[in-house]
Amino acid sequence: MRNFPFLSLQHSLIILRVATAIFFMAHAIVRLVIGNIPGFGAFLDARGIPFGLAVVWAITAYEIIGGVLLAFGWQARWLTIGFQAICWGGIVIIHAKLGWFVGEHGTGGVEYSLCLSVALLVLAAADREGFFVANKK
Repeated sequence: MRNFPFLSLQHSLIILRVATAIFFMAHAIVRLVIGNIPGFGAFLDARGIPFGLAVVWAITAYEIIGGVLLAFGWQARWLTIGFQAICWGGIVIIHAKLGWFVGEHGTGGVEYSLCLSVALLVLAAADREGFFVANKK
C-alpha cells in the first residue's frame, strides 16, 4: 500500500478530467434520450428564465460538445468556465432550495453540483499549470 493510489498526479488529473466530462455528457445524453428538453425548457420558463427551451438546448449542446473537448483536454481551463456556469445556474435555480444532500438524507441538494464545481476548479488549475500538455510535467 506504500504506493497507493498507484497513479501519478498527472494520470489522476487525466482521470478526473475524463470522468468529469462524462458526468456532464451523461446528463445531456439522458435529457436527449428521454425527451426531457421541452419539459426542462418549460421549467426554466416558469422560473422566469427567458427563452427556456433555447437555454436548455444550449446547455445540452455545451455538455456534449464541451464534454468531448474536455475529455480530450482541449482548452480545459476555458471549458470549465461554461461548466461552472451550468453548475452554479443549477444550484441557484434548482438545488439550493432542496438543501445540501443529493441522496440518503435529502433529494436533489447542492452537494453533487458543488463537488463538480470543485473538480472543475482543480481541472482549470491543472490546465493552467500545463498538466494536460503532452510531455510536460
